[in-house]
Amino acid sequence: MRFTLRQLQVFVAVAQQESVSRAAESLALSQSATSTSVTELERQTDCQLFDRAGKRLTLNALGHQLLPQAVALIDQTKEIERLLAGKSGFGTLNVGATLTVGNYLATLLIGNFMQLHPECRVKLQVHNTAHVVQQVAHYEMDLGLIEGDCQHPDIEVQPWVEDELVVFCAPQHPLARYKVASVEALNQEAWILREQGSGTRLTFDQAMRHHPNPLNIRLELEHTEAIKRAVESGLGIGCISRLALRDAFRRGSLVPIETPDLDLRRQFYFIWHQQKYQTAAMRAFLELCQTLTAGVRRSDEIVLPTIA
Repeated sequence: MRFTLRQLQVFVAVAQQESVSRAAESLALSQSATSTSVTELERQTDCQLFDRAGKRLTLNALGHQLLPQAVALIDQTKEIERLLAGKSGFGTLNVGATLTVGNYLATLLIGNFMQLHPECRVKLQVHNTAHVVQQVAHYEMDLGLIEGDCQHPDIEVQPWVEDELVVFCAPQHPLARYKVASVEALNQEAWILREQGSGTRLTFDQAMRHHPNPLNIRLELEHTEAIKRAVESGLGIGCISRLALRDAFRRGSLVPIETPDLDLRRQFYFIWHQQKYQTAAMRAFLELCQTLTAGVRRSDEIVLPTIA
């Protein structure tokens, strides 16, 4: 064999970081050792894997072909190491989730998973859909739980559970008296919406695409809780997932507005890289999520597990 597993591990780190110094830091190696490992891998295989521009290394076509196979091999090697060390449990699991899923589902799902598998080290990162898709595509997350559309050619997308957005307002808002609003009425209001790039905003914009009149968007915010607070304070009306609003609706601090002219349904999805090796931890976590949502019609009807 003309290369070592360590060389492949360094190759993967440099490919993901696009920087020798950042890769060296992530691997606890010196920069010279990291750079030498990459150079030796290319020399021993007589293949160039990176294009070099100053200190920046970017994968070339051959490097892009090698990366998914190298990542899968490293993942399998880690499982073999654990098996040979007498550890039958799981190693690590790096999950990315979009804001609605991350804040209202993923934390409790991961807590339940860790109770079942306390030996597994789990990392949860919460970002918008575009960021999670990018991280999964670059093998920086094992698995993504997203609420937006994903058309990336390298990513496997699996439907999970249906979700629905809902327009809402403060109890003192004039629309609260009617509880139903036409698109024409909505066009007269000030809006507090999620930012571009979020799955929530994409679903809202698609629902409004047949109604071309421009909206009065007063604020664009990156967090659902900030949108809820802004709407509660009377700054405008909003549109986010029913899942994020169910406690506020029960308390009466916010009021749903039915919008029969708008289709605000969407899907939550699991995503992973098509060529990524599925570890035992990934498979077990996917199975747990599917079990907890089996038979559920919509996300706000999910009964979440109690974490002791």
